[in-house]
Amino acid sequence: MSYTLIHNADECKYEYHIDSYVAYITYDDQNGNMHLTHTIVPKELAGKGLAKMLLEDVLQEIKKASKKAVAECSYIVKYQEKNPEASDLFA
Repeated sequence: MSYTLIHNADECKYEYHIDSYVAYITYDDQNGNMHLTHTIVPKELAGKGLAKMLLEDVLQEIKKASKKAVAECSYIVKYQEKNPEASDLFA
């Protein structure tokens, strides 16, 4: 299953809109480094691997923009630890 990633620049979020819910990652762009600050998946959508799919889509968008990600939320820190092959995407 795949979802359309929406970049909500006004609110500094990358979002998936699923049914009436929104899963999102917030960020703070600091000199070309995208500090990923929070990963939120509504409890109604939990357990489906959405956080990982969302993060991987966000990382690809950051890469396309020639920027680097900085993990600032616990989920993304854990993802980075478990996926060393993605280290080139992080500052």
